[in-house]
Amino acid sequence: MAGLLSGLYGCRRSAGAEAGSGAFSAAGSGKLGVALVGLGKYSEEELAPALLETRACRLAGIVTGSPEKIGKWQRKYDIPDGNVYSYSDFDRIAENPDIDIVYVVLPNALHKEYTVRAAKAGKHVICEKPMAVSAAECEEMVAACKKAGKLLSIGYRMHFDPSTLLIRQLGENKTLGSFTSLTARDSQKMKSGQWRLDKALAGGGPLMDLGIYCVQASLYCAGELPVAVKARFGKIDDPEKFASVEQSIAFDLTFPSGLVAHCHSSYAEEENSLRIESDREWLEFSPAFSYSGLKGKTSQGKMNLPKVNQQALQMDDFARCVNEGTRSRVPGEMGLRDLKILEAIYEAAETGSEVKLKL
Repeated sequence: MAGLLSGLYGCRRSAGAEAGSGAFSAAGSGKLGVALVGLGKYSEEELAPALLETRACRLAGIVTGSPEKIGKWQRKYDIPDGNVYSYSDFDRIAENPDIDIVYVVLPNALHKEYTVRAAKAGKHVICEKPMAVSAAECEEMVAACKKAGKLLSIGYRMHFDPSTLLIRQLGENKTLGSFTSLTARDSQKMKSGQWRLDKALAGGGPLMDLGIYCVQASLYCAGELPVAVKARFGKIDDPEKFASVEQSIAFDLTFPSGLVAHCHSSYAEEENSLRIESDREWLEFSPAFSYSGLKGKTSQGKMNLPKVNQQALQMDDFARCVNEGTRSRVPGEMGLRDLKILEAIYEAAETGSEVKLKL
């Protein structure tokens, strides 16, 4: 395993070095401008700092409904007045050549609207996960970007983490043998009053927010698409808090090879793990889906994973796709596929019956 990791990644590298390739100057020449739509916690604590590390793109603009945030962001990131927008005048972004990419970081129910508006404004789009609150909305988003001739990518940062790349290579090369079992668990305790507890804004509960990581992990571990799903809602301990979304949900995805992924997600527990068993060995990550600090081990011993900035790698890769006119590794079609799976999981939990998948 140590030899495999060394061959895959070599020495530890920073996100900037990983994403660089020498095509862009440190001073920012040639970098694509990114506008963040929504200045909540994820934008403030993860995306904006990551844009200070990127080689191919930079933070060029902001879109917010909170005027009190504007001054702080302008001072910290040197954003000119002309690159600051509200939601009401967002469409004026079409007139701004300084902004090439719009990153939608809003509550799930607003993803479709701002993705479509950004595409109509002539901007490429990164949309945070989950892509939308329904597969039908995802289809509209894909169609709008295609009509505008703009690229659409989903904020699936895990696809740029070494752990994911390792799992894929192990699965393809059968280094640990054929995978026979998979368990993915992602849960966190959600405080009352969060928009994620409002189905009208979130589209659902922990499945939409955290369970989607389990779905994604299952698919890239299996290397194939699931054909059926079974699911069940967990008990509700706080009916007032969980009045419109599930408190927890467990689901099993069955794949053509016979592999079954057992998944669980909750807003009342703390879980973050991925375990894969093969016919010869096992592989486990805990935490498995965090922004950083992922740890892995196998039956052969501890893994030494390179440290990277997932978000910086994700955004630099999309900038490269825009520059080269190539398809993102996490395109809108992937987000659409995943919403179809999420909808099937909810259907299975609501009906108590297995739901067949045709993806």
